[in-house]
Formats: sequence, C-alpha cells, structure tokens
Amino acid sequence: MKRLMTMLLAVVLLCGNAVAQGKRYQTFGVAFYNLENLFDTLNNNGKYDLEFSPEGKNRWDGKKYKSKLKNMSYAISQMTTKLTPMGPALLGVSEIENKSVLEDLVRQDAIKDRMYQVIHHDSPDRRGVDVALLYNPRFFKPINVTNHTLKIEGLNYFKTRDQMCVVGLLGGERVGVIVNHWPSRRGGTEQSSYLREAAAQLCRQIADSLRNIDPNIGIIVMGDLNDDPQDKSCSMVLGAQKKQEDVEEGYFFNPFWTMLDKGIGSYCYKGNWDLFDQIIVSHSLLSQGGSKLKYLKCEVFNKEFLKQQDGAYRGYPHRTFSGGVFLNGYSDHFPTQVFLIKEIK
Repeated sequence: MKRLMTMLLAVVLLCGNAVAQGKRYQTFGVAFYNLENLFDTLNNNGKYDLEFSPEGKNRWDGKKYKSKLKNMSYAISQMTTKLTPMGPALLGVSEIENKSVLEDLVRQDAIKDRMYQVIHHDSPDRRGVDVALLYNPRFFKPINVTNHTLKIEGLNYFKTRDQMCVVGLLGGERVGVIVNHWPSRRGGTEQSSYLREAAAQLCRQIADSLRNIDPNIGIIVMGDLNDDPQDKSCSMVLGAQKKQEDVEEGYFFNPFWTMLDKGIGSYCYKGNWDLFDQIIVSHSLLSQGGSKLKYLKCEVFNKEFLKQQDGAYRGYPHRTFSGGVFLNGYSDHFPTQVFLIKEIK
C-alpha cells in the first residue's frame, strides 16, 4: 500500500488534478538505446566483422565483450523512476550483431530479474548490425512481428537495416512499435538525405497499414534516425509535429523536438549536439486520440555516469572506443525514453 501511495503521489505531481479527481494510472516506460556495436568475438561476416574479433584492430576479446555487456546492462538497469521501478516495459535497440548478444545481455545480473524477452531479425545490412526489441512480459504481450526492407530505386547494391514492426498489447492496449536505424549521413548530410527520406516513407507506410486495420492503435516510432526532429525526413515525410495541438489524426507528435531546441541531445559530433535517438508517438496516444494509453513525458537519459568525465570530449557520451583506444565505456549515444499512462478503472 505504501508503494502504491508513493506512485500515486508521483502521478499527482506529474498529472495535476488526475488523481485528485479519484483517478489512478499505470505508467509504462518505452525506451530506445543505440548500443554502439554490441558484437560477439566471432568473425561471422568476413571483413565487415573482422574489427570485432581478437585478430581485428579492436582486439575484441572475451574480456572486452563481457565488460561491454556489464556496462550496457548497468545503464539499462538505471533507467527507472518511482512510476516505473522495473525500468522500461519496451526497449528498442540498434547496432547489435545478432540475437545471441542480446540473450547474453538480458542474462546479466543487473537486469536479469526483469526477464526481458528478445525479438530479433537478421537484417541485410553490410556490417551485419540489426535492430531489435526487448520487452518485459509482465507488461507487454507480442502478437505479430513483421520486418520491412528499405529498397532504393536505381541502387540495387544498397543494403541497410530492416525496420521491425511489433504489434502487441501494452498494459492490455493494442500498440504497434516500429524500430528503426535509418541510413547514416556518410557522404554528407544533404547528399544522403534522400536515403533517410525514403526510410521515413517506408515507416509511414507501415504505420498507415496499422491504422487501416485498427484506427485507434497506438503507434510508436523509435530509433536512431540519423536526422534531427526538424529535418525533412522526420517533420515532413513522416509527419511528426513539434506541438501536440498541431497533430491531426493520422500524424505524429515528436516530443524530442522541443528538447533539442533547449540544447539537449543524444549524440555529439564536433561539439554540436544532435537528437537522432527519437521516440515519436501517434495522434491516438495523445489526449485527443482514441487509445486508452496516453503520452505523459519524455527524457534523454544522460546521467553523469554515461558521460566522458575529462579531456577534450568531456560531457560527450562515454563510448566504448575512441581513436582505436578501448575506453571501457557505454555507447556513443544516450538512451531516450517516453512514458505512457493508462487510467486504471
């Protein structure tokens, strides 16, 4: 009872008069984390996998792999609040080599009590990195999984990460989660923009297909989009708006747009902060929408232990390698999270 009252008090502070009017809520964390090259030590992909093997330039051995798993699991274990003491109910991840590394991750002492289950698919990406979804079976029940390959007309050689769509029940409510890792900015931001715009179009098509089946389904688009909220791929092609009141039915709200305006990012390059790691919610998850799940707030999980503490890159995400030197860090990206609430009748 004391724990329940603590949670309800926290909801009062976050939601104003909701509890005062006799209403109670359950809160769900939905997070995304680019795990920055979570590879095992086996070379299964020729030259693309060589750097993460004992013979490669990173001298990636069992000791470093175990340290990486320990660090990443600790970071995930800290993503808790008074409302979500078991951490995120859903955690999308990118830059992982295979299902095996995720099975190793969820067995780590720091998070094994959450009993995270793994949904994974091997993508055609040349480097062999994929996206995946971890879920806590206490809160989420998967129903269907589909994977969607991005194809660019005239670029038959082009290969990137597939987009994973997981439909299931979050707190008993139907949601569709689309996990992404859009093409990089290699070759120049403007020159490569059309690739991310194509990825956004594919993501939009997946979302539209979900709405055609269930107009009230809550849709969550998450991932390392390699673009910021105001860029064309996110704001125009996907249709993710800056303000909730501007979101029309069939479109999205991007809560991280305002956060980036405040100078808060998830990735830093040459002193400039970007917010590539976004979680975007559909109109149905807003106050005016048809889902019983409602968006509450968002955060960039940028705790001090995840930051470089000294040197020229002080304040940057504390990554695993820098300039070929093993730093025994976490990731070059900060994780991000949104919170959804559902009224308990």
